[in-house]
Formats: sequence, structure tokens, C-alpha cells
Amino acid sequence: MPRGAEFELDPKTRRMLIRIGWAALFLTFLVVIISAVERKEGSRVAEVAIDIEPLPDGNSLLAEDDVRKAIELSFGYKLEGRTLLDIDVQRLEKVLEDEPFILDAEALVNAHNVVELNIQPREPILRVLDNDNRSYYLDRNGVQMPLSGHFTAKVLVVTGSLPAYDERFLQRKRNRLKDAFLLANLILKDEFLAPLTEQIYFDSRGEITLVPKLGEHTVEFGRFTHAEDKLRRLKIFYKEALPYKGWQAYEEVSVAYEGQVIGRK
Repeated sequence: MPRGAEFELDPKTRRMLIRIGWAALFLTFLVVIISAVERKEGSRVAEVAIDIEPLPDGNSLLAEDDVRKAIELSFGYKLEGRTLLDIDVQRLEKVLEDEPFILDAEALVNAHNVVELNIQPREPILRVLDNDNRSYYLDRNGVQMPLSGHFTAKVLVVTGSLPAYDERFLQRKRNRLKDAFLLANLILKDEFLAPLTEQIYFDSRGEITLVPKLGEHTVEFGRFTHAEDKLRRLKIFYKEALPYKGWQAYEEVSVAYEGQVIGRK
């Protein structure tokens, strides 16, 4: 080859060298990624950050310590200090969602090796106190919740002759606990009646009495039939009659009979 002449590759060789170059670059990139992942998995959990959504009233039946204890009881160890390889996010979420106070749990590990837990608690809407000294909450889906050692939820209370909790109680054709739950939901969705009603009572025959927060009277409701109409009549009575008669005027108000509201002194 004459001095100063340029060396040129044929097109086929050029294409082959380009492919080899890209392949080498890809392999180098892959090795870097694998090494970074291995180093990440081998690093340890620096912290567990727990965020529990408050209930609508701003309180909570669940504390961070409850979440940590549930994790430690299920896994057999604390997450802090464990390698990231030990963290099974899906199992962690399932463990938490099996807790009676937790409706939903989301877990992730951030770039700083912090395990972030976002907890949505169950919201109790009804407290059950029956004649057999069973006491618990029902949430918005009818799921049983135990009482909390941290806070007593200020919710509607049902007492009296009630059956034991059965997770399929809402599927029963006739069930007093089902009646109590459905009646509680009707009351709670009424912005006027909800803050006025304190207690639902079932006697041994299944007859219902409502106990309001104001006044000294009780409300004879009868059986759980035509419930929406009975509540409608009760609301009209509260709005139109009691402002003139006063909340102390009656010992009992009855909406048990169709089309009537009866005040008894």
C-alpha cells in the first residue's frame, strides 16, 4: 500500500464491526445494570415509613406500632436492617390487609431503601353490643372489626337481642343484624337524622326502638319494614312538630303504624 493511502473496509466488514460494537456496548450496559441490581438487593432496609389515613373524624383506631407488630408477628423479624432481597412486597401487603382494622395496604421500596407503607383503615359505622356481651364494630361493608385500644369510635350503636356475627349475615333472608346494618345505613345517609340518632335497640320479638341524642323520648319503629317511609315521617315530625312542642314534650314517638306519627306523653 502506498504511503499516505487510506485503508477502507468493505461494506460487509464494516457492518459486522458495527454489530460487534453495539453488542459489546449492550453487554457492558447489561453488566452494569445487573451489578447495580445485585448491589441494591444486597443493601439493607434503612427505615419503615408508615402512613395511616385518618378516619373522617380525624381519629384512628390503628397506630403505627400495631402495623409494626403485625409485620414482626407474621415475618418473624423487623424489616429494618434486612436486605432488600428479603422484602416480598406482595406478601407484605397481604399480611397487612389480613389485619381486621386495615382495608387496603400498598407497599414500595424507594430509592433510599425506605419501605413505604400506605394504609387505608376500615371505617366503622356501627357498634354492636348484644345481650350475650359481644361487642364489636361493623365497617361500611359489614365486615366485623374488634374494639380498639387506642380510640372509641363515636358511631351509631345497636343493642339488644341480636344473633352472633356471621360473615355471610348480609346474604341471609331474615337476620336482625342485617336489619340493624341496613337501618344504620339509611340513617347515616340522611344528613338530618344521622347526627340526631344515637342507638338502635332490638327487643326479643325483633321490634325496634330508636334512641335519639336530644330529648327524653324514644322512637317506636316497629319491625324493619317500610323503613325509608318510617324515617321520612319521623324527619317531618322532628322538623315540623317538635319545634313548636319542644323536645321534652313527649316520652315516646311512634312511626310503627303506616301513615302515622303518634306522640305519647
